[in-house]
Amino acid sequence: MKYFALISMLFLLASCYNDEIIEDDYLDDSIVIGVPGSPITPGDPLNLSYPCENGMAGMYPCSGYDLLARISLEDFDSTSGNDNWGWTDPETEKEYVLSGLDDGTAFVDISNPMAPIFLGKLLTATDPSPWRDVKVYNNHAFIVSEAAGHGLQVFDLTRLRDLTEKQNFTVDSHLTEFGNAHNIAINEESGFAYVIGSSLYNGGPVFIDINDPKNPIIVGGYEADSYTHDAQIVIYDGPDPNFQGKELLFGSNSDGGNNNQVVIVDVTDKESPKRVNSITYENGGYTHQGYLSEDHKYFFLGDELDEFKFGSPTLTRIFDLTNLMDPVLHYNYFAGVNAIDHNGYSKGDFFFIASYTAGLRVLDISKIGIKEITEFGFFDTYPQDNNAKFDGVWNVYPYFESGVIAINDINSGLFLVKASE
Repeated sequence: MKYFALISMLFLLASCYNDEIIEDDYLDDSIVIGVPGSPITPGDPLNLSYPCENGMAGMYPCSGYDLLARISLEDFDSTSGNDNWGWTDPETEKEYVLSGLDDGTAFVDISNPMAPIFLGKLLTATDPSPWRDVKVYNNHAFIVSEAAGHGLQVFDLTRLRDLTEKQNFTVDSHLTEFGNAHNIAINEESGFAYVIGSSLYNGGPVFIDINDPKNPIIVGGYEADSYTHDAQIVIYDGPDPNFQGKELLFGSNSDGGNNNQVVIVDVTDKESPKRVNSITYENGGYTHQGYLSEDHKYFFLGDELDEFKFGSPTLTRIFDLTNLMDPVLHYNYFAGVNAIDHNGYSKGDFFFIASYTAGLRVLDISKIGIKEITEFGFFDTYPQDNNAKFDGVWNVYPYFESGVIAINDINSGLFLVKASE
């Protein structure tokens, strides 16, 4: 299972560090970022926005999405970007981006998305790493990394209130029992985090009780299907009556060879998880990540290496889970580009994909039942090309109430975009 991680690391390092990055050719030097303690007063109009006009927002190809602002890797004082997530302060209703970087996690106040404020970083627990993943529960950030011995960092996000100067933050809690890990998923309904791709449970999910966020406790795990690369965990509320009310894990599992599958596991009883079923498919490269539709009827699967291996346009496989004991392939959606799809998320009638060199791609899935899916819009943060390689967008966060979408680009940092009016 770790052979693929090594191969992926070589690909990613080559794309991030060895390629000739011509990023400066695409930047607007007039962009200034508001920072606590800087001469720029946060909230002042900084002329950061570029409307999407005639297929371009500044230097970035687009359709239906405007650029609000951008914070570069240089602004973050980092080398590469990776995962991101979001938090909305329940008291102030301010929105914040948690931006994963090679050397830590940056916190950005986007309450004025045209003048984002870089508040500071929580530095990596051990070494820098191209891989970092962050999720949020109960006003706390939970962060893992592939860096050796990194463990789980817990940070109280309410500490971001009323800051007056940029700073490096310290953790509020640090769980080190599993060492490094590739990813973390959280079920906010149950208060459990699922650390995956670690040395425990054969790389399968580790169950961590985070109901007391500053006191995370490992209570079990699942190892029967080996390495899990990513997962979504929900209290199931879908069409199959046999599993309604159960806590189900949908894991994207791959050993880097021909064993590509989505495993469905009932994790309601953390001491006795039960395998429900698995989904297999043809021409797989590496089962990377998937997400359920909001009604839990469909599962959107992204395979990270099928475009790279087989040369097809970007493919999203969609499975009908009406009967969890008999999942069926419902539809193959092929995009108009050849980029590799990385992470995807559903929100209402839309599916948001981080599609590496093709940027953010947004699909209209309102007619998924009759197999009609169209591209609603896109924002391409990597203008150089749309080839199948490991550059460009790693992750997108589309869940802010304001409609702002946070895009984390490996080569270029954080972008804030919003649907054109």
